[in-house]
Amino acid sequence: MEDQAQALRELMGSQSSPRIDIAPPKERGKKTRIIAVASGKGGVGKTNLSVNLAIAYAKTGKRVIVMDADLGLANVNVMLNMIPKYNLYHVIRKQKTMREIILDTDYGIQIVAGASGFSKIANLSEEERQSFIGELHTLSSADIVIIDTAAGVSNNVLSFVAAADDAIIVTTPEPTAITDAYGIIKIIATEIDNLNIGLKLVVNRVKSVTEGRRVAERIINISGQFLNLKVEYLGCIYDDPIVPASVLRQKPFFTQDPKSKAAISIAHLVSRIEKTDYIDEKGIGRFIKKLFGKD
Repeated sequence: MEDQAQALRELMGSQSSPRIDIAPPKERGKKTRIIAVASGKGGVGKTNLSVNLAIAYAKTGKRVIVMDADLGLANVNVMLNMIPKYNLYHVIRKQKTMREIILDTDYGIQIVAGASGFSKIANLSEEERQSFIGELHTLSSADIVIIDTAAGVSNNVLSFVAAADDAIIVTTPEPTAITDAYGIIKIIATEIDNLNIGLKLVVNRVKSVTEGRRVAERIINISGQFLNLKVEYLGCIYDDPIVPASVLRQKPFFTQDPKSKAAISIAHLVSRIEKTDYIDEKGIGRFIKKLFGKD
């Protein structure tokens, strides 16, 4: 599989896009942290993690936007019981601006609904790509942008992972999930040139902290031994009945029961992420450059 970033560089040729700064003046220069959430397979709780992580961040006073980057089976809005009239499809087709499709929620976060029918950003025409780059700058008004990528491995997923500041890989203790988690880590290591992100692992639906650490150590040790890649264990999320109950209600479990084991696990993840050192060049500008091969 060809490196998505390289493919985008070739498609863009020698052209460069003009600098676009559409954030409010008082917010210019503020750095936005980009967190991509990915998984080797579906059904491990990736979208649930993305939404509840965003709400936990918002509780700390951060302005947070969740972008549903699953361009085939978008469901962030489903988890929040929202039916958006417009989504990324309309932005890509220049029927709406990004600012026009950003939706407020009842949970202190904003969302950008995903589109169906666009599996690869590299398939955009030159005009669509330049327009989309400009629209992404709208997100620079946020402190945190959480990108819920599609499950599995695709060029689209790899492009978002490569462009983020941090990538969280979600797995569960199930053998197939563990195998697929290592699989996506391996592809990230082999297909993304000059990997320069914080690669983190979250083990979902654990019965105990010991189980979570045991699963994480297995993946981390194999990744270090065979890929020479450092993966950080971010933490685990307890297997908690509040989670499936909240999914059925279409309400985030972090707000349904903030003192539940699952909610406390999410709060702990935010704390762990925030303790991570920042590298100098961060924010939405760096994300856009890397996403479209401009580094």
